[in-house]
Amino acid sequence: MTNQETQQEQVKPRITTVRLAKMAMLVAISIVLVALIHFPIFPAVAFLEYDPADIPILIGTFAFGPVAGVLLTIVTAVIQGLTVSAASGVYGILMHIIATSALVVTAGLIYKHNKTRKGAVIALLSGVVAMTVVMIGANMIITPIFMGVPASVVWSLMPFIAGFNAIKAGVNGLVTFLVYKRISGFLHKQ
Repeated sequence: MTNQETQQEQVKPRITTVRLAKMAMLVAISIVLVALIHFPIFPAVAFLEYDPADIPILIGTFAFGPVAGVLLTIVTAVIQGLTVSAASGVYGILMHIIATSALVVTAGLIYKHNKTRKGAVIALLSGVVAMTVVMIGANMIITPIFMGVPASVVWSLMPFIAGFNAIKAGVNGLVTFLVYKRISGFLHKQ
């Protein structure tokens, strides 16, 4: 092994540790945001509450890639589901993972290949559409099982469910677009 290869090998664990620490920080920020900011968008379906938890997850996705985005999503959903959103239980954890994963995988894959302002807009808009569409299907399949209601009841609420997911993802995507470049230097710094 050359001296340069030895130095590179010594740097790899540090980079991994630094990245994990930054990802943990993003998870913590996400949990704090949920604890501080959550409110219903549509009074008719007050159980659907907006929260900005996906903003740090999207930022982490843009900085570290879609796989990291899914890992951030899972860790955040489990911690949130066991603490600040414990009332929603396993159902809330599962729906959070599905919704946010659809958003971050779509946005992350597009942004990974086109890291421009235009690429970010296309990525985030595509993520909004993906989350909205995926959650229509997820709600039709999963909600009747967990809530013990007929699929027809869920379908009758679908305009609210689809609107909620589009608005939540849209607002979180917009905020991500506005703040990402300001903090990306910190996230990429080794």
